[in-house]
Amino acid sequence: MATIAWIGLGHMGAPMAGNLVAAGHLVRGVDPVPAARTAAAERGVHVVATIEAAVRGVDAVFTSLPRSEHVRSVYGDDDGVWATAPGSALLLDTSTVDVATSRFCHEASVDRGFRFVDAPVSGGIAGAEAATLTFMLGGDAADVSEATQLVEPLAAHVFDLGGPTMGIAAKLANNLMLFVSLLGVAEGSQLAARLGLDPAKFFEVASVSSGESWPLRTWYPSPGVVPTSPANRGYDATFSAVLAQKDLSFAVAAGDAAGLPMSASRIALQQFERLIDEGLGGKDASLIVKYASADGRVAGFEPGS
Repeated sequence: MATIAWIGLGHMGAPMAGNLVAAGHLVRGVDPVPAARTAAAERGVHVVATIEAAVRGVDAVFTSLPRSEHVRSVYGDDDGVWATAPGSALLLDTSTVDVATSRFCHEASVDRGFRFVDAPVSGGIAGAEAATLTFMLGGDAADVSEATQLVEPLAAHVFDLGGPTMGIAAKLANNLMLFVSLLGVAEGSQLAARLGLDPAKFFEVASVSSGESWPLRTWYPSPGVVPTSPANRGYDATFSAVLAQKDLSFAVAAGDAAGLPMSASRIALQQFERLIDEGLGGKDASLIVKYASADGRVAGFEPGS
């Protein structure tokens, strides 16, 4: 049994931390949001008030945070992880950040005598709850091996991608593919409806044909077709447009740095930015389907809802 600190007990962090408790580990968690602390405590996480209290004497520290600036702050502040955790602790960041932040975390950890693994995940809230996430690990081989043992209770798949930042590189490329695929699902669903096809029947065809994809299976943008679709619930977020914009902007920036055109990614990014500009950033990313419709209206969504 390991003693683990978990920093960031949100929609992803709380179920992951709870699953580590279920696997027999002692987990101390910290989060500034009262509701998040309560939810984590109900899962058996020992909630404490500060990072210092969470990391005292731990074997490993996990972070699960919304944005790059939060990761930099949690690690680098005067009362952050590097200042308060034991040097023997393995540090793992499950957040989706930009490549520069991941590289900073690796290099600054080494400079301070720590071991760090970038450990982003795919699978969403449902995967976090069910312990069926995909973990993408980047770091020194021995550290990744240790990290693999820690994350196995949370995962259906764990990949060693190689050295530092390779985990986040895989995550950004994967999410780029997801959101570009979502554009195709949005436009295809609207064309099918416009041509008179029954949404459920067309979904049956596409799901066993060349149009099949994860966003088709999971987010098909028509009410009553796919049980997990946000269209069934007014496009309340399973993965918000704000988070999609963040992840895709990191991928586009990485493509820019690599000298790639990223044409389709830029179109998808513009549509997420448009949702945010319209005050819909908190809605699900799949609401970009409204830009594929003839009049901006889609079944399952009422403007102002």
